[in-house]
Amino acid sequence: MAVPKKKTSKSKRDMRRSHDRVKMPNVTNCPKCHEPVLPHHVCTECGTYKGRSIIKTEES
Repeated sequence: MAVPKKKTSKSKRDMRRSHDRVKMPNVTNCPKCHEPVLPHHVCTECGTYKGRSIIKTEES
């Protein structure tokens, strides 16, 4: 059975875990209604994507 010969230091352990953090979503504003929206997604407020109306909403 493989057993570590030396104790892994806190520095080495934390360097290995440096990519395990939770990243914040990249949120932009809708150009039409200025609500926060994820990139490459249809705006849930006004229903537009790339300037075109995709989803019918109560506003339109």
